[in-house]
Amino acid sequence: MWLKNFSYRFAEQVLNSKLAIKQEIEGILADSSIKIPSLSRPEFNRVLKDSFCSKGWEDQPRVFDELGDPLAKMDFLKDRVGIEVGFGHGSFIGIDLLKFQVASYSGLDKIDLGVYVVTTMNFQKQMKQRYSQNWEGSLTFEKVIKYLPHFKSAIQVPIYVIGIDL
Repeated sequence: MWLKNFSYRFAEQVLNSKLAIKQEIEGILADSSIKIPSLSRPEFNRVLKDSFCSKGWEDQPRVFDELGDPLAKMDFLKDRVGIEVGFGHGSFIGIDLLKFQVASYSGLDKIDLGVYVVTTMNFQKQMKQRYSQNWEGSLTFEKVIKYLPHFKSAIQVPIYVIGIDL
């Protein structure tokens, strides 16, 4: 596996100021011990959850703190970096991006940037052809980088998009 990236609103520069965190994220995502043939969406989510949690990332932190607030959650949080793993349907892009925006602003001030982890179209194609794993309908790196700039008035937090490829 290898990684592609896209920096929205100078996210790469912000993440480079937390170089150890950036290297930790990239190391987890490109870990050579991951058994690629077994990577269904739920299995890949489990592998990433185990890896991030073992490195001290908070699992499923709430976006809102107050009782009665919506129960929105990010996937992982550490050192003011929020991570959302977008292996679900492509229609979830707006919800995922709004989690970053809300966690950054609205008086919550929990993150300096968001990291959005998705797979590439090539990854999804190769998983189906080589390993009979169905990733059809999942959000893709290509869709995120196409749509994200169009949200510039609504999404003002830096977002570093990572596309997992084969």
